[in-house]
Amino acid sequence: MLQTPSQTVGPYFAYGLTPEQYLYNFKSLVGNLMVNPIENPESITIIGKVLDGENQPIPDAMIELWQIDEKNQRFGRFGTGTDPESRFIFHTLKPESVARQAPYLTAIIFMRGQLIHTYTRIYFSDETTLNEKDDVLNTVPSERRHTLIAQKNGSVYEFNIYMQGENETVFFEI
Repeated sequence: MLQTPSQTVGPYFAYGLTPEQYLYNFKSLVGNLMVNPIENPESITIIGKVLDGENQPIPDAMIELWQIDEKNQRFGRFGTGTDPESRFIFHTLKPESVARQAPYLTAIIFMRGQLIHTYTRIYFSDETTLNEKDDVLNTVPSERRHTLIAQKNGSVYEFNIYMQGENETVFFEI
C-alpha cells in the first residue's frame, strides 16, 4: 500500500503549496500577502516562529491563516524555511468582531513528524475587553490563554507557536 500525504511529512509542502516562496518555477495559489500593505495602510503584520519542545525554531513548518468576519474572507500560507530566523510572516487586516466575540485568526500548522495538521487561534492583545467575553477563549484555562494571544508591537503582532513543552500553545480539536 502507498502512503497518502497525511501519512507522510516532507518537502512536498514547499514544492506543492508554497512554490514561489521556495523559488520553484511555478506560481503559488496563495502566499503570505493576505492584503497588500502598500495599498492598505491599516494592515497589520503577524510574525512568529514554530518552536519545538526544546524551544528551537522548526525550519520547515508551514502555516495557513484563515480569516473570516462579516466583511472579509482571507486566506494565507507561508513556510518557515526561507526566513533566516525560521519565522512566518503574514500581512493582513485585523479581523472585525463577529457577534461581539473577540477578533481572531485561525492558524493551521503543518510540519514534519505530525501526521495531521494542528489548529489553533490567534487573538490580539489590544482587544482586552472582547477577549474577556469571548466564548471560545473562555473555555481555555486562564493560565493557558496567553498562548493564544499575539502581542502587539506597533503595527506588528508577535505570535509564537509552541508545539510542546512548558509554553505549549493551546490546540483545538476540529
